[in-house]
Amino acid sequence: MVRTKERYLLVNILYPPDSSRPTPAKIPGYVALHRPTVDNLTAQALARGIKIAVTSLFGDYGSGVVESNLSVKYLSRATSTFIVKTSRSQYRMVWAALTLMDQIPVSDGSSCIFRVVRVSGTIRKAEQEAIRRARQLILAAKADSESGSLSSVFGQPGNSETVDLMDDVMDESSSDSGGDGD
Repeated sequence: MVRTKERYLLVNILYPPDSSRPTPAKIPGYVALHRPTVDNLTAQALARGIKIAVTSLFGDYGSGVVESNLSVKYLSRATSTFIVKTSRSQYRMVWAALTLMDQIPVSDGSSCIFRVVRVSGTIRKAEQEAIRRARQLILAAKADSESGSLSSVFGQPGNSETVDLMDDVMDESSSDSGGDGD
């Protein structure tokens, strides 16, 4: 008996800034980019949207190949992350379809970017990567909030004076080459 080989794609949903909607100044850019997904997005709706995208890109062949093998195993609306399971031979088709999708596959879906951040042979490694990335985002937000309170004491980082060290190094090396003739 032959075991089927699968691939698990860890995907982040990113929300680029919308020029028609003003963003609050206190929210850092990376937090606004990783905002939570709408509540009416389900794993079934997401899988259906991916299958439609594969069909539009690869036609009947893509639809037939991916139809039985594609499923969304994990969906986190809070972190805008999901894991897609597909067969090893067709994961590139699914990746291409995700790359070209530009909105959430629900009725009032906003524009977004689907970014595949990890392709794994086991769901365990994909889950570990999802946890690691969520932890990094939380630590970055914490560091940004802490540096905000320190900036009131020490000033903004952009207010420092810039010094060009290359000119100083070049001046010293040219004076050394003249030497005193030892």
